[in-house]
Amino acid sequence: MHFLSLRLSKLVVLVVVASILQGGVALAKAVTPDFVDLAKKLKPMVVNISTAKTITPQKRLRHPPTAPYGSDPFEDFFERFFNEAPQRSFKEKSLGSGFIISNEGYILTNNHVVAGADEIKVKLSDGREFKGEVKGNDEKLDIALIKIDAKDQLPLAQLGDSDAIEVGEWVMAIGNPFGLGQTVTAGIVSATGRVIGSGPYDDFIQTDASINPGNSGGPLFNARGEVIGINAAIVAGGQGIGFAIPINMAKAVLPQLESAGKVTRGWLGVVIQPITPELARAFGLKTVQGALVAEVTKGSPAEKGGLQSGDIITSFNGKEIHEMNELPRLVAATPIGKTVTVTILRKGNAEQKTITILKLEEGGATLPVSKVEERLGMVVRDITEELAARLRLKESSGVVVIQITPGSSAEEAGLLAGDIIREVNGLPVKNLQDYQKAMAAAKKGTSLRLLLRRGDSSLFVALQVE
Repeated sequence: MHFLSLRLSKLVVLVVVASILQGGVALAKAVTPDFVDLAKKLKPMVVNISTAKTITPQKRLRHPPTAPYGSDPFEDFFERFFNEAPQRSFKEKSLGSGFIISNEGYILTNNHVVAGADEIKVKLSDGREFKGEVKGNDEKLDIALIKIDAKDQLPLAQLGDSDAIEVGEWVMAIGNPFGLGQTVTAGIVSATGRVIGSGPYDDFIQTDASINPGNSGGPLFNARGEVIGINAAIVAGGQGIGFAIPINMAKAVLPQLESAGKVTRGWLGVVIQPITPELARAFGLKTVQGALVAEVTKGSPAEKGGLQSGDIITSFNGKEIHEMNELPRLVAATPIGKTVTVTILRKGNAEQKTITILKLEEGGATLPVSKVEERLGMVVRDITEELAARLRLKESSGVVVIQITPGSSAEEAGLLAGDIIREVNGLPVKNLQDYQKAMAAAKKGTSLRLLLRRGDSSLFVALQVE
């Protein structure tokens, strides 16, 4: 009996020791990185970038005389001073950061750091300076690839996997804030997948590692010393809020930047909008996810593939669409000419469409993302020539909103005077009779789904029938 108790005691000790060891492993993961060692190792990979751009002042426009009895002598003096004096050009200078990615002298930075620059100077951590040349740039992602002619071996940054990062991870930013030279700041990943309205492919990493003007283009490192982001933006007046472009987005377009100097993207040809809780109820959805198709461009891959306004895209090329903003990034990264499967919900039923992606032309369409019952608070009319002229409508037929009651359901839903109603709960509306018939079928307490035409764009709105 004593022997058995002894064995049990030893077993308990072993279990406790094992638990402590496992806890130690968990604690080890949470231990703060050795920032001193990381800084020594990583600083040589980061460069300071200074640029200069020639600015030529514009001549002042000469205004007609304002004095009651002809020209004002003071006005004449200033006109002669500014317009007859030599217009001197001047150099506008700016600062930024970057990091070396190849022994050929290629450096990654932000496009806004070097855009329009006449001169680019790159300074390494050891004090050497080189002339930089832009080899490729992508305005939509705000990244640029520049090159220096360095004869010696260069310290290269290792590009990590931004898809693998987690909120709460330690990160380090190195850059050239306010022209102070190489500065190191540290913090954590505060959030991922941030959309801040800077472009159609927003997917920023948010961090509280201090980022300031001049840090733009510099690297955001993880605790292993790998680049996981390119520091790009800050919130004006915000403290502890900075944003970095995920490095995987840059890696996806690097081969094109190096070989062609620009990026070619895929095109689907739809205008989309997010699924709100109100729209989810109006469409009878169980979850608030997916991308709602508000409009299909004529002659586009989407039209040829059978997509329609009102379809909800839930999957693209095998990847689920949780939020609307995920779709533009997936489409853009799709090789030109590739045939993909798009899963949609149409009238509550799941369908699959096969679509061949075409090239997005520069300046072409991108994925943006574009009398009613008194109780709803809006008034509509058939479009007449007079109404079309007064409201500056391009359409000459249909039903248009002419009045919105302040504080009404229509106002809360975002309807505006001048909106043209194309559909009510999926039923086409070509005139006031169609509209009134569709409205008559709407029951109290249900959601009402409207497809609108606003300017050159289409969008859905949902409101509650009270």
